Parts: sequence; C-alpha cells; structure tokens
Amino acid sequence: MKQAEQATQFTALVNEITEGMEDVKAKNITVLDLREIENAVCDYFLIAEGTSNTQVNAIVNSVEKRVRENLGDKPWHVEGTANAEWILMDYVNVVVHIFQSEVRAFYDLESLWGDAEITKIEH
Repeated sequence: MKQAEQATQFTALVNEITEGMEDVKAKNITVLDLREIENAVCDYFLIAEGTSNTQVNAIVNSVEKRVRENLGDKPWHVEGTANAEWILMDYVNVVVHIFQSEVRAFYDLESLWGDAEITKIEH
C-alpha cells in the first residue's frame, strides 16, 4: 500500500471513530498522533471518556458499529468490557482508549505520550 493511500485510510478510520464517539456524547475526545515518535506502538491513540460504565460501553458499541458499517473494518482486539472503566479497542495502527473520567485522570496517557502531536476534538 502506498504511503498516501495508507494515510487516507488512517484518516478515514480516525474520523469514523471520532464520529462514533460523538454520536453518544463522549467527552474530552483527544487524538494523539504518534507517527513521529520512534518505537511508538501504533500511529494514533484516540482517547475519550464516559461518565459511567454504561456510557463507556455505549461509546465502544457506537465506534464498532460506525467503523463496521462505513469502512467494513472491525477491531483486531477489544479488552476491558467486563468492568468498563477502561476499554481498549485495537485497530492495529489506531488504538482507541475509552475511560471513565477518574481512571483517565489516573493513567494520564496524554502526559505519558507528551511528545505526540495532540489534537482535542471540540463539539
């Protein structure tokens, strides 16, 4: 796959994930672009939060549905659904983290990956 085609594919995936989050009113949506960081585990982290385990699960379901319907893609792996305090959705080069607010504050991924280009999505 050519680099420009790959970039367009990732942009579409990031956009669909973000839209899926917004559809169910996820809060504090943030995109971390890790492409310029040596040894990064993926190209993008998308981080958002919900106010309860019910909303966190709803965000995950919305993202999965939207990406599947519009791009025909599904996550390679999903973990954390049992307690829904932090659910990770792995789309290989794009990793989605959906937290409850206090868990997000505790792990503070934005600070851990402070060298990333950080974009906050305003609604």
